[in-house]
Amino acid sequence: MKLQPDKFDVQTITSYGPGWLAINGEQVAGSVVVSAAGQRFPWKCASFSELMPQHFALLADLECELVIFGSGEKIRFPPTAWLRPLIEKRIGLETMDTKAACRTYNILAGEGRSVVAALLVE
Repeated sequence: MKLQPDKFDVQTITSYGPGWLAINGEQVAGSVVVSAAGQRFPWKCASFSELMPQHFALLADLECELVIFGSGEKIRFPPTAWLRPLIEKRIGLETMDTKAACRTYNILAGEGRSVVAALLVE
């Protein structure tokens, strides 16, 4: 079996706490979208109750294999109808609490996967 080293040129989530997380050591307040391809931008929703279908449509435009959705302090699932743009582009979605989403994103990004994390930071 041939082993490959993890990729070190991707954005990683280096720490997190209540109301913030750090990407490559830079602290970010509020919800954020981060991709292994180098994109990072604020996700305009402060809580799960503020989510709308267009938040997920935006993620479909990022052309990735998988979206890791961090739903905040606890796991909560968005309505299936909101995921149609992702389904139509054959982009997978995994939902978990934001802490688990940070850890999962780091593993997949380190493996070189085409992954995006959409993280609600409450």
